[in-house]
Amino acid sequence: MRRSGLLHAELNRIIAAMGHTDTLVIGDVGLPVPHGVPCVDLAVLPGTPAFATVFDAVFAELAVEHATIASEIHAHNPAMVALKKRLEDSGVPVDELYHEDFKAATRRAVAVIRTGETSPYANIILHAGVTF
Repeated sequence: MRRSGLLHAELNRIIAAMGHTDTLVIGDVGLPVPHGVPCVDLAVLPGTPAFATVFDAVFAELAVEHATIASEIHAHNPAMVALKKRLEDSGVPVDELYHEDFKAATRRAVAVIRTGETSPYANIILHAGVTF
């Protein structure tokens, strides 16, 4: 048993198996999961677990080269705008796609993590980097 950090066994297995440029999606409760893409469904109640909690736990474990978000965040989700700035300030580039294009890009993910988040456009694609 791990003492700290990400405790979810399946998420740890997915992250450990990812290679350079593989993608992992963290999504809100409403993000559709493409057929054939595994889903780790963490949603328990509306808002639980929150996107931010899951993001922070996964981001601490995964080497992230860059990220992708929906451009609609600017009009609808100030918390996601703040996350974009936080990532960019830490040296992680963040691409933006229209939400429909974002959803299409999730088809290439190794997995989708579904949170209980109910705020709009609380979704991110994390592109795996390397640690060397």
